[in-house]
Amino acid sequence: MSIATELSPAGTPRILFLSRGDVAAAGGDHSELYVQTLRTALVAHAEGRVVQPLKPYLRAQGKDGHIADRIIAMPAHLSDPGVSGVKWIGSKHDNPNRVGLARASGVIALNDPGTNYPIAILECSLISAWRTAAVTCVAAAALARKDFAEVAVIGCGVIGRAQVEALLQQFDHIRTVHLYDLDGAAARRLADEVTAERPELAVRVADSAEEAVRAGDLVVPCTVTDQPYIRFDWLGRGAFLSNVSIMDVHKDVFLGADKIVVDDWDQSNREKKIINQLVLEGKFSREQLHAELGEVLGGRRPGRESDDEIIVLNPMGMAVEDIACAAEIYTRAKQQQIGTWLDLY
Repeated sequence: MSIATELSPAGTPRILFLSRGDVAAAGGDHSELYVQTLRTALVAHAEGRVVQPLKPYLRAQGKDGHIADRIIAMPAHLSDPGVSGVKWIGSKHDNPNRVGLARASGVIALNDPGTNYPIAILECSLISAWRTAAVTCVAAAALARKDFAEVAVIGCGVIGRAQVEALLQQFDHIRTVHLYDLDGAAARRLADEVTAERPELAVRVADSAEEAVRAGDLVVPCTVTDQPYIRFDWLGRGAFLSNVSIMDVHKDVFLGADKIVVDDWDQSNREKKIINQLVLEGKFSREQLHAELGEVLGGRRPGRESDDEIIVLNPMGMAVEDIACAAEIYTRAKQQQIGTWLDLY
């Protein structure tokens, strides 16, 4: 069922604007909405029931800029629900220290595919953070050991915070969270926040990334690094690594792991990311990939098959994830009369 163009009382098209607060009020500040929506969207992607062009990167500083300084356009169409859209998200790695703003900011525009008219504009920082965390949760249910109890998060900013919160919401058997950040104060601040909310949980600030990774059954790097630092021998048998920030792991991690899973092969094999480097060097290929995540969720490929497997997920982040989640938030916002209607004409 398509999401249709909205008309004002005067019969002219209008759009619904949803601020960050509106997104939260419609359910966009909790993992459950995203986990439920993403399972369906990822399977649809694996079955070819979406349209998703490769996302272009706008880098105003060209090759001289930091790897995290870019604006990305992420378009997609999903047949169920019938909706099209694009996420337009910018990032500057030094925003927090230079101007006191979050690193990333953006909007999602949704369109009615029947008319191609815009129907909504959503602020997308919450959506981006929570859908990224929900991908880890959905993947962990299939790829992590069932009894995983030790979680390691490297990088304690907005994305790291969402990863911790979503995992704790989805898995009540987690015993300990290990945190590390180059900014020790950021790690301690997140540790204090998590401890205040869940005093029964053990939260430890590691002295190094290696210490945190070695302690983790489930490892999630959430940094803005452009240089690998996680080595294969840091990972224990049975570890699951959700490589959220993409550039953190050395090549030997991909070559040594038992299974490599991506969200989308074409998106992963580009932009000189680690997988792309290995492909160009002739050391990795589509044939060596275990699966795309949607294939595992849909039952076309197996997930974890033994407690000893080391499994790596390389989630580049896909437009279908953002558009599916934004469409669900838009639908709930309309039902709850949240947001501000704006006339197009």
